[in-house]
Amino acid sequence: MLHDKTITVIGLGKLGESLVRGLLDAEALPASSLAATARTEATLQRKDDLPVKTGTDNAAACAGADLVLLAVKPQVIAGVLDSIRDALPPDAIVVSTAAGVTLADLEAGLPADQPVVRTMPNTPSLVRSGMTVLAPGAAATEQHLALAGAVFEAVGRTMVLEEKHLDAVTGLSGSGPAFMYVVLEALAEGGLKVGLPRHVATELVAQTMLGAARLALETGEHPAKLKDAVTTPAGCTIDGLLELEAGGLRVALIQAVVNATRRAGELG
Repeated sequence: MLHDKTITVIGLGKLGESLVRGLLDAEALPASSLAATARTEATLQRKDDLPVKTGTDNAAACAGADLVLLAVKPQVIAGVLDSIRDALPPDAIVVSTAAGVTLADLEAGLPADQPVVRTMPNTPSLVRSGMTVLAPGAAATEQHLALAGAVFEAVGRTMVLEEKHLDAVTGLSGSGPAFMYVVLEALAEGGLKVGLPRHVATELVAQTMLGAARLALETGEHPAKLKDAVTTPAGCTIDGLLELEAGGLRVALIQAVVNATRRAGELG
């Protein structure tokens, strides 16, 4: 679906770079059909291994694009919209990843009837294991939504939800990788404490997290049922679970999502 399209990514930060590299690794479209911009030449020099057209001129990069992906911080979105609005082809789809920036905000900064899709991806897109939620704007058709979705399907899973859920999505799957890395690090240090080399413990935990997540996705079972399958009477797992409960891990993770969701709403 993307192979004959041209895509411009505005913003080569961590997320923008992840998406560019993910699309290239997935061979979703030729490198010659991808363009990307950054605010400074210094940033571009640090990304000089990317085999795509790069520059600092947002307007020039958007000319002729079928899809323009805004991978920029919410604080600069107004300036970015202003820089591209007169250069956009009328049928180009504008896809935003800016947390907290609403569809109404985006549409107000663009020409009337410009198709817009608001999204929230996450950084595992770099290894084609991302999770992205999309919400279409007023002028976005099913075809526009399908094309935007194809970008993120090339680098992971996608889901379409109403816009009212996007702040919660930001707090959960957008911020979630950082929360998982804290859990991964802590469990690996537990392995270190009981005598495992750090690199061994880290690999054991990372693969265990990957396998547990895959089992949850592929079976569709409730996490509690999967947990119970590991937990035998008077076994070692229940001792570990009791310590997690005593330490307040469950409440801490819930509150992490709540606080991140609240902050996502403030960013807009």
